[in-house]
Amino acid sequence: MALAVCLLFDDRTDHLVRDLWSRLEDAGVSTLATHTHRRHYPHLSYAVLRSWDLARAQEALAALPAAEPFTVSFHGTLAFPRGRVSLAPAITADVALRQWRIVTALEATGAELHRNYEAGQWVPHVSVATRAQGTKLAMVAKAITDVLPLTVRVDRAALVDSGTGQSWPLPQIP
Repeated sequence: MALAVCLLFDDRTDHLVRDLWSRLEDAGVSTLATHTHRRHYPHLSYAVLRSWDLARAQEALAALPAAEPFTVSFHGTLAFPRGRVSLAPAITADVALRQWRIVTALEATGAELHRNYEAGQWVPHVSVATRAQGTKLAMVAKAITDVLPLTVRVDRAALVDSGTGQSWPLPQIP
């Protein structure tokens, strides 16, 4: 599967996104709540790796300068191929620089990044629906806009194996 550097949210935001997932699942739309191992967290990924050495990735990330928690605001919806729908955040230049530093550090370990997370290719997003095609796409967009605008606090980060749900805290990141 993949290994991701995931930004995680405060309890209020985690609950709000999980509630949105639940409402969509009740309406017949697949979300991360029922995707693969069903242990997903609401998150914003800085990087997704297709191949990696865990110890080298952890070492490279630990060497980065410590960063403080921050807030991020969501004002819209993103629709990706194959029915993936997400919250669209407005990010600061500082957050974009943080993502670039993480990607650069991970590439230096020999890790292979997913092409959408390579430097200059990142489209920040928080996944909401994993399969919302056709008429369900409009329903998902409406459900998302009903909770917007939304300002959230990113207060921690972890390396997460998307295949198993196993995670390793990254105390120096967000």
